[in-house]
Amino acid sequence: MATLTKPPVTRLAAVRDPDIVPVYVWQRPVRLFHWMMVLSLLVLSVTGFYMHRPFLVETSPRAWAMGTMRFIHEIFGFVLIATVLMRAYWFVAGNEWARWRAWVPLKREQWQSMKSMALYYAYQRREPYPEIGHNSLAAACYLAIFGLLLIECLTGLVLYGAVSGSHFLRVTLGWIPHAIDIQYIRLIHYFIMFCFMAFMVHHVYSAVLVSMEQKNGLMESIFSGWKFVRRTLLEKEQATASHARLRR
Repeated sequence: MATLTKPPVTRLAAVRDPDIVPVYVWQRPVRLFHWMMVLSLLVLSVTGFYMHRPFLVETSPRAWAMGTMRFIHEIFGFVLIATVLMRAYWFVAGNEWARWRAWVPLKREQWQSMKSMALYYAYQRREPYPEIGHNSLAAACYLAIFGLLLIECLTGLVLYGAVSGSHFLRVTLGWIPHAIDIQYIRLIHYFIMFCFMAFMVHHVYSAVLVSMEQKNGLMESIFSGWKFVRRTLLEKEQATASHARLRR
């Protein structure tokens, strides 16, 4: 069920329309995973690009810039893996907007949301499709990104295992370099980094755009967890969720 507990006073004061209600959408773990992923991808992109094309001029034989960059890259690589695993767990443990059913388009309403948002981005619809959580088009995009994250983590572990001498990685992933040349694995790993960078630009642009259009606190919600939605929309989603539970 949707969380309608009392929001912070500053949030409550902002609600002047009686038809607008504050809803706690993004739980603290979801927000934590989001910012851990942002930090990890930024650090991994900078250090990964440096490992591919060093851009620092070392003035000392003991600068060890490459070794330092590699060490930081490996640390944040494991941070990213941990974040991906925790977010995967939250697909089944989170609220209705964090669970996998909100991401996979299984219902007619989700396909309608996806079509409407595609029309909106194609300038064929004036306003974004009203949703409390992610719209279905964004959710499908995030699923694709999550799939790329899994590939990025896997190829990263293969590359790490090739130089670390880890017995566990050699046993579990050692067959992959025999099936796919290590240079192709490295290229895939490097290429996906640019996919993430392009996605970040699009993600921020879309979030700002939809937040300005809907005026529902979308941008602020990734910090506070709270969004402001029309009561009719909340009641509609609650009725749909109750009907789905009865069918199960």
